[in-house]
Amino acid sequence: SMGLPGCIAVIVLLLISWREGEAAMFTFVNRCADTVWPGVLSNAGTARLGTTGFELPPGASRAVPAPSAWSGRLWARTGCAQDGATGRLVCATGDCGSGTAECAGAGAAPPATLAEFTLDGTGGLDFYDVSLVDGYNLPVLVEPSSGERPGGASSAGSCASAGCAADLNAMCPAELRSGGGAACRSACDAFGRPEYCCSGAYANPGTCRPTSYSQVFKMACPRSYSYAFDDPTSTFTCAGGPDYTVTFCPGATPSVSAIP
Repeated sequence: SMGLPGCIAVIVLLLISWREGEAAMFTFVNRCADTVWPGVLSNAGTARLGTTGFELPPGASRAVPAPSAWSGRLWARTGCAQDGATGRLVCATGDCGSGTAECAGAGAAPPATLAEFTLDGTGGLDFYDVSLVDGYNLPVLVEPSSGERPGGASSAGSCASAGCAADLNAMCPAELRSGGGAACRSACDAFGRPEYCCSGAYANPGTCRPTSYSQVFKMACPRSYSYAFDDPTSTFTCAGGPDYTVTFCPGATPSVSAIP
């Protein structure tokens, strides 16, 4: 047997390596009037987060550590309820089809607002965006923490907030409306045409231009990705390994200064 001192040394080493392997903390905040069920999908070949989905009541927040160099997407499911007959969790928007709070490797059924991340990517930068390419179900704001981690350079990357506080469902064109107004489809999802999906002859930025539909999204949410070849300013970068707050319905809580 190893003996106690050896055991303690191994535990200390494990703790040190665990701290180093933890890149960032994601804090999910629900400012919506109703409960949401965040979903998490890790990209292929990347370490998994500790959860793939959970329930988040109004006003609640939950911190989830991300492994280093994590990449994937986060979203919120809305209107979830257990089916009386099967006991499966079924959601009105963003459903991942798992039948439980955990999405277990399944993605969001469109339309859903997606927060996309690549941590510690090219040049050691974090890349992040809020995408409406798969449509919109609720407003999402991504905010990097201002506090730099030790040794982090603050020169590279704007570290700006990404996303959208606007209620796109209220201004959604009738032909894109989904779920009785609970979500707004992208033109690609609704019509499947190459000029909306940036596919076929339109599979490059030169030919796939903004459309009247993507411009509705872009005007309401200038800091979001509105279609596949939206301008590069829709992707944000940050150096120094910040933590991130992902807020659902960020505009739902009026600021103190708004009170007369």
